[in-house]
Amino acid sequence: MEGNKSNPRVIMVFGAPCSGKTTFCKKFSERFGTPFYDLTELKEQHRFTRKNILLVLNMLAQTGKNILVEGELDSEAKRAEIRRIFVKAGYNPSLVWIQTDMNTIKARLKMRLRSAAKAKDLYETKVEKMEAPAEFEKAIILSGKHTFQTQMNHVLSQLN
Repeated sequence: MEGNKSNPRVIMVFGAPCSGKTTFCKKFSERFGTPFYDLTELKEQHRFTRKNILLVLNMLAQTGKNILVEGELDSEAKRAEIRRIFVKAGYNPSLVWIQTDMNTIKARLKMRLRSAAKAKDLYETKVEKMEAPAEFEKAIILSGKHTFQTQMNHVLSQLN
């Protein structure tokens, strides 16, 4: 993955629950040695507020290292807020939107949560609030059902 101290990259990954975001991020992180931060995990496991998350991102932006970020990116406003932090620090941000069909997502959620009712509630809660990327965000769109190799090749071909 291109990027260096003078022009590092931040790749922001979002999509519906169980669309394949974390799987993609973990594999991409391993392949390129890029630090991966799951902002939803920080929020839930460490009880971080949005303010805490933004402070952490400001600190990460000062490292000048390529970074992979997932979670807390479901709205255009949240993505813009995070993008501004990294642009201010000299980063080249890219947005990756992982899409997977509704039936696959529901089946994955049902398996993960072991409850059809919980899966339905989580899907409806998260997906209703999610905002598709605006045209100006120039999102790289991936299928959550493709192999990692295919996803990676597509992302790499789209990075400016």
